[in-house]
Amino acid sequence: MQPITIAPSILSCDFARIADEIARAERAGADWLHVDVMDGHFVPNLTLGPPVVGCIRAAARVPLDVHLMISEPARYAEAFAKAGAHVLTFHVEVCANAAAARDVVRTFRDTGVPKVGVALNPNTELERIEPFLDAVDLVLVMSVFPGFGGQKFIADVLAKTRRLRELGYPGDVEMDGGLNADTLPRCAAAGANVLVSGSALFGAADMQGEIARFRKAALDARAEATHAR
Repeated sequence: MQPITIAPSILSCDFARIADEIARAERAGADWLHVDVMDGHFVPNLTLGPPVVGCIRAAARVPLDVHLMISEPARYAEAFAKAGAHVLTFHVEVCANAAAARDVVRTFRDTGVPKVGVALNPNTELERIEPFLDAVDLVLVMSVFPGFGGQKFIADVLAKTRRLRELGYPGDVEMDGGLNADTLPRCAAAGANVLVSGSALFGAADMQGEIARFRKAALDARAEATHAR
């Protein structure tokens, strides 16, 4: 089994104190830092570009999980890889077909980024990524529609996560959107091992305690689901 990985989402931190917020998350036990990149085209919001990601990388000690919610991921892959991405993930929705998706993966690999991921929106069928699952290290199953934080968790997407594991996918399965103390164990039970949370962690009075609770809940839920099978 892939290890449980807790990835606080930088989008929910206090950007006026971003270096301090990164240090707080790392002291609290964050395994990765999740960095959402939005271009105002693929999603109706703008966030961070490569220079800011580079600044985050300079302040951080843990790996950066960079989620590209942008229309032209191949065009910007090298810039984000050079900025310090450890995981670089694109959305299948920007690709016309599986061959085009494989081309994006190849471009990402050519940058030397350690892990390449593909993401799919809540209304995108898993069949869209099945033809090239062998080419990616991570699948990000969105449990909200990308663009803004604080949305309600969409439970129907758990079926995709379970199906990925039924298909024998051995890589990281990540879930992002609406994860909290109630929803996170359900994600782990369904087979997700990379768990992204924003406001539930950066907004917690005791972030270290909250991450510890999240990790234990995920491990317990996974163990119970494995025993039930």
